[in-house]
Amino acid sequence: MDTRSDSLPVGWLGTRTAADRTNLIETALGKRPADLVIKGAEVYNPFLGVFQKGDLAISDGRVAGLGSYEGHTKIDGSGGYLIAGFIDSHVHIESSMTGPLEFAKTLSEGGTTTVVADPHEIANVAGLTGLSWLLKATEDLPITVFVMTPSCVPASPLERGGAVMGRYEIARFLSFERVLGLGEMMNFPGVINSDPEVLAKLSLAVLIDGHSPGLKDESLRAYAGAGISTDHECRTKQEALERISYGQRVLMRQGTAAKNLLDLLPAVNNHNFHFFHLSTDDRHARDLVREGSINHLVALAAAARPKALGPIINMATLNPSIHYDLRELGALVPGRVADMALYPDLKDFKPSIVWRHGIKVAENGRSLWNKPPPPTETFRDTVILGPLDPQSLKVKATGPKVRVIGVVPDQIVTKHLIENLPTHNGFYEADGNTDLAKMAVWDRYGSKSPPAVGFIRGLGIRQGAIGTTVSHDSHNLSVAGVNDADMLVCAAHLEKIGGGLALALNGQIIDALPLPLGGLMSELTMSQTAATLDRLVATCPKMGFAAGFDPFMLLSFMSLSVIPSLKLTAGGLVDAVTFESVATVF
Repeated sequence: MDTRSDSLPVGWLGTRTAADRTNLIETALGKRPADLVIKGAEVYNPFLGVFQKGDLAISDGRVAGLGSYEGHTKIDGSGGYLIAGFIDSHVHIESSMTGPLEFAKTLSEGGTTTVVADPHEIANVAGLTGLSWLLKATEDLPITVFVMTPSCVPASPLERGGAVMGRYEIARFLSFERVLGLGEMMNFPGVINSDPEVLAKLSLAVLIDGHSPGLKDESLRAYAGAGISTDHECRTKQEALERISYGQRVLMRQGTAAKNLLDLLPAVNNHNFHFFHLSTDDRHARDLVREGSINHLVALAAAARPKALGPIINMATLNPSIHYDLRELGALVPGRVADMALYPDLKDFKPSIVWRHGIKVAENGRSLWNKPPPPTETFRDTVILGPLDPQSLKVKATGPKVRVIGVVPDQIVTKHLIENLPTHNGFYEADGNTDLAKMAVWDRYGSKSPPAVGFIRGLGIRQGAIGTTVSHDSHNLSVAGVNDADMLVCAAHLEKIGGGLALALNGQIIDALPLPLGGLMSELTMSQTAATLDRLVATCPKMGFAAGFDPFMLLSFMSLSVIPSLKLTAGGLVDAVTFESVATVF
């Protein structure tokens, strides 16, 4: 079905009537008082790349003009900078570990008024039921949530999740309101090898997001040629420029685990900045509360490249609005939606006032939104394990070499290590003294199968165990530790509380954060969730982790089979370069 009405998604602002247009025209001409006037601010025009001083007039939630205006409500913007609401080009709401309402309130406080969300986290847990839940839960919020249809549920054939979405399920979801296209196509081997099911999915949409870590040369050309228009997995200037050269847009990412913005910024110049966007991808509650969202990325980039402020603002406003055909957003020019923020300076990018559709939704860093969340069903009791047998964690020493996941600091890619490991009574053992931990992944969706077990080096744990059901993308139960008994305690507790994060030491749980909504999201506020995460992270040094380091986010990506090089899924070790299952011991 057609999801656009006068170039706006149905159910957003609705159809613009002749009366609406008349009001806007008369306001622009000064014949009718504006609903709202922000007087004397410096207003950023992304088409010119400059700030223009004047009175910004708003009528019926849209910009009428910039000049000399009067209105029913006046706000003195003198000395401030007015910028269109920021747009996050690619984000997983569920990774905030809060529900959509808390997520939206927090983002609005920092001037982000629109997100392009890929809900493949909840889709992996509950399929179309989960996606329908997310659409309902984002209907009336202080930000606008557009959605890309998850393309890889599960992320790859090597993963076991709670749902499978083939071409028919994808086609059905693409017809829903606020759905823009096909989400990140993580099965890049399927694309370049012309897998029939993958190609059938690609044929369903015009707008397709990408995910191609490490691809280059002819493989990347083939991937881009299949119609995939973005990538958020670049780590170097060279990778970014190659993608730009093939017509793709690069989403410069700064999340909780993967931080690539400053490494990619040198690729941006006056000729190509139109093809760069900003993205948070996966960002925990504690970072959203402490740093912010896209406003934090803008501040980071502006500090690094102060002479490129205009292009940086465009990356967060006009560029994504053009690419995702959100033509009513991204600029404070006549006729466009009045999503905007007033900033006292262009350094910290912490807005004093934020408006959505011309309505004030946040002021001085505090949300003004007081509507209850949309009524939705909830997802509970999604963690169902089999018997927790201590023998299931044993790895028999049957060969001289063992594959080990090697952690790369501040990245979600890993190394594929081959090592000789210590043994005891004929079994390979973890060694906290050398930063070698055991890792286990349980299928949590009722198969009751034993866990897959492997080893990981560089996680930082020295004693006890750490566990999570936020385990991208299938979100099975992942536990890492140097003590089998503590690992089992961790797994048992996470099953009991319906999912979440947990730390175990000396046979008992020492701290946990329940995430009962699909094993992904808390029922607490964003600040409460962040405070609990802060407490968990502060507890982590007892396990040997470095102070301030968040091992939960890192662990959550150690099961993702579409990020090189070696990962552990519920089905076993995966070589994420060749897309093959591999043996732990050989």
